[in-house]
Amino acid sequence: MSDRTTEAEPLVAAPPATGSPHRDAGDAGYSKDLKSRHINMIAIGGAIGTGLFLGAGGRLAGAGPSLAIAYAVCGAFAFFVVRALGELVLYRPSSGAFVSYAREFMGEKGAFAAGWLYFLNWATTAVADITAAATYAHFWAMFSDIPQWILALIALAVVLTANLISVKYFGEMEFWFSIIKVGALVAFMLIGIFLVVTQHSVDGHTPGFSTITDSGGIFPVGMLPMLLVIQGVVFAYASVELCGVAAGETESPEKIMPKAINSIMWRVGLFYVGSVVLLAVLLPYTAYSGDESPFVTVMDKLGIPGAAGVMNLVVLTAALSSLNSGLYSTGRILRSMALSGSAPRFTGRMNKGQVPYGGILLTAGFGVLGVALNYVMPGQAFEIVLNFASIGILGTWGMIMLCSLLFWHRSRDGRVTRPSYRLPWAPYTQIVTLAFLATVVFLMWWGGGVGRTTVMCLPLIAAALVGGWFVVRRRVNELARERQEA
Repeated sequence: MSDRTTEAEPLVAAPPATGSPHRDAGDAGYSKDLKSRHINMIAIGGAIGTGLFLGAGGRLAGAGPSLAIAYAVCGAFAFFVVRALGELVLYRPSSGAFVSYAREFMGEKGAFAAGWLYFLNWATTAVADITAAATYAHFWAMFSDIPQWILALIALAVVLTANLISVKYFGEMEFWFSIIKVGALVAFMLIGIFLVVTQHSVDGHTPGFSTITDSGGIFPVGMLPMLLVIQGVVFAYASVELCGVAAGETESPEKIMPKAINSIMWRVGLFYVGSVVLLAVLLPYTAYSGDESPFVTVMDKLGIPGAAGVMNLVVLTAALSSLNSGLYSTGRILRSMALSGSAPRFTGRMNKGQVPYGGILLTAGFGVLGVALNYVMPGQAFEIVLNFASIGILGTWGMIMLCSLLFWHRSRDGRVTRPSYRLPWAPYTQIVTLAFLATVVFLMWWGGGVGRTTVMCLPLIAAALVGGWFVVRRRVNELARERQEA
């Protein structure tokens, strides 16, 4: 699984054994302006987002230090998902990513379901991101009197404008966003380690593992709360598949992708698990809340002038970065779907900067609905959209693993050839991951509250997908016939 073992053989995208590889009309028209540094930092940024910077506070308060275990488990499965996607990317790079692979291995119905589940993921995540951005902005006194919905609207407008310029500009923004996020986390961890080693008091508490043992241990409120926060932890890894989408706009995915994907595992261990452990040993879990980033809480308790404000600026950057990524990826996915007839025609349009602006604007439109949600329910907006985003994420990850499983099955029949960069332990990895995703859905229902309501909406989501398919199937079939005759 290391870079050394995966680079032993040339990593060349292998075509199917019989005939030419599947071609996706949605791959045409893009510039190849994303460089290696962009993809590597996009992979890092995808693994560090709003779910860690904001969501960790409420989950730590609810589950205690056991949250680190939940992050580790979910991180392992997130790695399996992105590793499976990486194998498919090396087989055939596509800006349509898993929607394009679903089309190849599951047919147009599968591509339709995969694409709209992904849209559900990012449309609701966009709402979560602008809600988080507005929440962070309220930290500063100058914004405290501005209604949350106005701040959410400003955040959406700024990121939307930036995203419509060009993919190169997007790549540069994500590169620097990721530099800021990683730099801040590294600085925080170094400060935290220094505080633990020197036993420097934090708000009257002596940091160390005694902070955990004196507050009830790893499971201060039992194991059940840890299980119930898993669906929220899954949300924290929502962007790991982004590097697979971005691979369609880079010149040499066979060289760049393996290193970027393999590095996700240690990033998860270092940044997610490591930072949660540090948070737990610096302050009792009861000191954190869902209303404030836990990193800001620690800096505020230290009393260092300006430190909390700087950290709050960083976590605001993380929210804007996640929103930027969501607009980028849904624009590409919707264009792939539009050119096959599965999405509205306008979502397939591109501007002079080779940016699929139609799909980006559609996602931004749902962000406007999020602004309305922030107006009506400012206190509950984040938790509501978090649950619906988790459903979209679980559906997307499930489709990726199904495509990977079908790809493996075809390779056994000799119809395709797997690249040398592979998902380990196939097909057991796919099966176990799918079982894990099903378990998360069950835990959402079992936990009651908003999670149960969300799961009970699954029949409505399924009905919407079925109804939508019947609306577009004639156009989808017509375009498919045209491609076959061309």
